[in-house]
Amino acid sequence: MRLALLSDIHGNLPALEAVLDDLHPRAVDAVVNLGDSLSGPLLPRETAALLMAQDWVQLAGNHERQLLQDPPHARLASDAYAHAQLGPEVFDWMRGLTHCRAYGDDVLLCHGSPRRDVEALLETVTPQGRRLAHADEIDTRLAGSDAALIACGHTHLPRIARSTRGQLIVNPGSVGLPAYADDQPYPYTIETGSPDARYAIVEHRNGRWQATLIAVPYAHEAMARLADANGRPDWAIALRTGRVA
Repeated sequence: MRLALLSDIHGNLPALEAVLDDLHPRAVDAVVNLGDSLSGPLLPRETAALLMAQDWVQLAGNHERQLLQDPPHARLASDAYAHAQLGPEVFDWMRGLTHCRAYGDDVLLCHGSPRRDVEALLETVTPQGRRLAHADEIDTRLAGSDAALIACGHTHLPRIARSTRGQLIVNPGSVGLPAYADDQPYPYTIETGSPDARYAIVEHRNGRWQATLIAVPYAHEAMARLADANGRPDWAIALRTGRVA
């Protein structure tokens, strides 16, 4: 069994297309999209059309929930832009997605953690900034799951870790946004240090799951210019550099 894990596309269609081109010769059995697919100042409508045409397993991230539930006055800028670009058929598609689900007998897929779509599984934000989650924090956030493989997204950071029980936890990173700054629950930044699109392949071999993290270069400058044109210089910097400044 070989699965491709994608997450946090954020409307970056060229990055998604580059990942799919890279993925094509790798002969996976299925593709999984872990959510946060459309929100952002790029190409949400075009990205939605591509995703809706696939037979993938697809999840909702926190931004899908926010696009569906937040009133106009409460929408963040990225959600507001995407919401204005999308039609009823896309919202109907999003309503059919969930943030967490089992896949087969020993795989759990989630956007954030099994508990919440906005809870990072492998990182913790404190008043001092972001740090790696402690082992006991990870175990608590797994909410009793006994899956041998847990796939998560949300943080945009590609990571491979194990729980204290030996479960493999894989975050493929972000297809479409390699850096960002946030202030919830405290100010922190995420930076991968390159503009590459990220994804992962997980494989069940000899009775165990193993994972490979992959970075794919693509023509990111066009998306950086689009972000600038749509009033998001912060996104433009992130797309060009994989950093927030």
